[in-house]
Amino acid sequence: MSKRFSTADVAAHNKGDDLWLVVDEDVYDLTKFQDEHPGGKKILQRVAGKDASKQFWKYHNEGILKKYQKQLQVGSLDSKAAPPPPPPPPPPPKAEPVRDIVKPSAESGVVVPVPTDAAEDVEALDPYGDLIPYADPSWYQSYHSPYFNETHAALRDEVRQWVEEEIMPNVTEWDEAKKVPDKIFKQMGDRGYLAGLLGIHYPTHLTKTRIASVAPEKWDLFHEMLLTDELSRAGSGGLVWNLIGGYGIGGPPLIKFGKKEVVKRVAPEIMSGDKRICLAITEPDAGSDVANLTCEAKLSEDGKHYIVNGEKKWITNGIWCEYFTTAVRTGGPGMTGVSLLLIERSFGGVSTRRMDCQGVWSSGTTYITFEDVKVPVENLIGKENQGFKVIMTNFNHERIGIIIQCLRFSRVCYEESVKYAHKRKTFGKRLIDHPVIRLKLAHMVRQIEASYNWLENLIYQCEKMGEMEAMLKLGGAIASLKAQATTTFEFCAREASQIFGGLSYSRGGQGAKVERLYRDVRAYAIPGGSEEIMLDLSIRQALRVHKALGMKL
Repeated sequence: MSKRFSTADVAAHNKGDDLWLVVDEDVYDLTKFQDEHPGGKKILQRVAGKDASKQFWKYHNEGILKKYQKQLQVGSLDSKAAPPPPPPPPPPPKAEPVRDIVKPSAESGVVVPVPTDAAEDVEALDPYGDLIPYADPSWYQSYHSPYFNETHAALRDEVRQWVEEEIMPNVTEWDEAKKVPDKIFKQMGDRGYLAGLLGIHYPTHLTKTRIASVAPEKWDLFHEMLLTDELSRAGSGGLVWNLIGGYGIGGPPLIKFGKKEVVKRVAPEIMSGDKRICLAITEPDAGSDVANLTCEAKLSEDGKHYIVNGEKKWITNGIWCEYFTTAVRTGGPGMTGVSLLLIERSFGGVSTRRMDCQGVWSSGTTYITFEDVKVPVENLIGKENQGFKVIMTNFNHERIGIIIQCLRFSRVCYEESVKYAHKRKTFGKRLIDHPVIRLKLAHMVRQIEASYNWLENLIYQCEKMGEMEAMLKLGGAIASLKAQATTTFEFCAREASQIFGGLSYSRGGQGAKVERLYRDVRAYAIPGGSEEIMLDLSIRQALRVHKALGMKL
């Protein structure tokens, strides 16, 4: 238990060589910190021995507290309520009940019981987090859900603790530096997270790493969703794209459709976080119109290599990557002439340069030039001139990742707004007491919750359908939800900015997350298929598929 001090105890430490102060009833010794304080010594010395909560929150956010708390906090005021005792450990999971349903026997026509877990009772999990309404998905707040169980709760806790300790205190600093330290990406590999982000069951045949809280045989798409969701709580698209952006879209085509020898050689390196991979499709003149890309791959005279020439643009993580899952033209015009190659930097002829963009600063957005790159034919992913099908299959996984991030970012904007609205006063009362502010929060919530419930349903369908069925049946719906999620994100970022006012216009401080996320909005509305193309695709594909299913008009 931390030491307890009275206000008189703190007031005694009010000199430049003995400087304590209070923030939110916690006591900090800043005597040696004064030289490091970005605002200088004087501003600290003016509040020496006093409660500096109001001044602190005017300039800083909770990430600063988390960053320095362990080294600077010496105790708490004796008026501060003791923290609640930790919750008891969860009970061991119950054996899954086996229910009987009736089914006619083919031989006799007699009704016989068939064991199934389809009618399994689902108990609500314990409440988790700060319990601000709608700041987390409903199953965090003891609502019943058919999708999540104790393994998901265990993963949630594992990832959240890591993010809050290792990432949140530093994310603003990393964003300004436009780089997340390599050790964080390596930790993603060491903790087994990278291996779980490929849209498949946990690939134990390709990696020895394991996730501490979830046995590999239990891993499903909801665990993958949860991992991305909890990373996104840091409120930085650049951070999330740095850690899973290139890998999460460049890795799956290789793992699913690459030659076994190449996969066996490359997969362990990228899953461990020792090397990086990205997806290189977009070109200066070909974005959503993938079928018209021009980066060329010609077969060498001896038939052993493809010679690649061309350019790629807006490639996430490209400046740090050793491997590039690259769309190239190996045949005639249109989609039937597109192939996928795994290009390796070590082949030579690959040059990369960083692009400066509006948002996602730490994601490493890259311009790539390929000049006479010799790529062994073994590095072909899938079949020659049939790469477009692989690309389209991969788009579902990419877009679901974008949806997960957008909806969590929307929650971050909402949660930050709720917290601020309970602290900030205008015209004699808190912001939360103004009906116009509550209306803004309500409009944020209705869009977030509607979108998130659609997301859960689509992930469940992905879990149950085969890859080809999912591509045909769900591609349109996923495209539609991608547009819905990005417009929800944009709405919530704007409304949060209105609530924070000037604090969301300057970088850093209390409005840091909102300011940063507002910059990131365009990075989600355009990549992975722009909103207009997604909405048109959603109807075209749905009509085409349902016509084949027997639609009657």
